[in-house]
Amino acid sequence: MKNMKYLFVLFMLTAFVANAQSKDEKAVAAAVETLHKGIVDPEKSLLDGIVSEGLSYGHSGGKVQNKAEFIDDQFNGAFNFSSITPADQIITVSGKNAIVRHVFIAKATNAGVPTDIRIGNLMVWRKEGGSWRLLARQAFRL
Repeated sequence: MKNMKYLFVLFMLTAFVANAQSKDEKAVAAAVETLHKGIVDPEKSLLDGIVSEGLSYGHSGGKVQNKAEFIDDQFNGAFNFSSITPADQIITVSGKNAIVRHVFIAKATNAGVPTDIRIGNLMVWRKEGGSWRLLARQAFRL
């Protein structure tokens, strides 16, 4: 009976450790949240600091933007986001790279017309100078 208790405790600890996010996974999740805040309430210095110089930002409709185009679009584009909520987010870290997949759920206006958005999202993050920066993003229709 004593061995069964030890096995149970060992099993629970193993399950907890397997499900716990690593330090890097938590940092990437925070970077994703910062990016979303920067899209909802655009601030040039925040956006400039969270995305990589080599950014490739793909939209679900096929348009692809570089860093300058992406940042400009947050201030001058047709979409104005009021909320972004990622769902079913999975983060995989491999060295200085991370892959984030989630369902991108948002409320926005498109040229002043209210719209609800629900699309798939794949992002590639890279650790640059000690910070996680968005290198690539591709949205897709679900």
